[in-house]
Amino acid sequence: MGFGSEVLLHTVIETTKLVYEDRAKLYCDPDFNHIPIDVLPSKNYARDRNKLIFGHASQRVTAGIEALDHGDTVYLTTADKHGNMVSLIQSNYRGMGSGMTPTDLGFVLQNRGQLFSLNSQDFNRYQPNKRPFHTIIPAFVTQQGRPWLSFGVMGGPVQPQMQVQILLNLIDFNMNLQEAGDAPRFFHSGTSQPTGRKMTTGGCISLETGFSDLTHHDLSNRGHDIRNITGEYGGYQAILWDDKRQVYFGASESRKDGQAAGY
Repeated sequence: MGFGSEVLLHTVIETTKLVYEDRAKLYCDPDFNHIPIDVLPSKNYARDRNKLIFGHASQRVTAGIEALDHGDTVYLTTADKHGNMVSLIQSNYRGMGSGMTPTDLGFVLQNRGQLFSLNSQDFNRYQPNKRPFHTIIPAFVTQQGRPWLSFGVMGGPVQPQMQVQILLNLIDFNMNLQEAGDAPRFFHSGTSQPTGRKMTTGGCISLETGFSDLTHHDLSNRGHDIRNITGEYGGYQAILWDDKRQVYFGASESRKDGQAAGY
């Protein structure tokens, strides 16, 4: 399809809508509901859902199996000479989290409990002793069963979208580790959420500077609502292990504070 092409962006955006619809319906603490984790990542299920991607932007979609918007997050990854790699992400969620500080410990407790749904019919409904929905996704990728990539893209609800774009850049477009993060990104907002919000008008998409006018034009012709939103494209950090050369590569986000360092 080609990096930055409207057909690539359209396909990823429409896939995002379908995946987020499943997430909105099924995401919950697995101790409280049966989640079909054997079906969701299967090739057969992906093929069935793929049939729902058409040439025009969808306004609403349904979950395939019947059954947040702001925050301050920090991501880091580290690796040592023995091959140990760590992928870590931390967030207090809104502002200063809950505002509650344990006596003499010096840190503030998070308030991710805000991401429960108050609809009694939702899987992610509020219940005692239940873990809430959250957007924290430290990532780790293996290649043929061996460690390859430790990375993350902080940014609240855009994290999974940006992680997919990083992997597309590395695997499908053969970018190096820094190029994969520096390349322009796009995101879709307005999807259904596990907190109860439903997509009814197709949401909107925003494209960073770097995509062609033709891409903008062709996406509009497919029915996508394009908005110019700044500062919502995440923050990327990564370490990649080159098994052939036995060396690490590091990369850091160009959009915000960050550093790749080795010694």
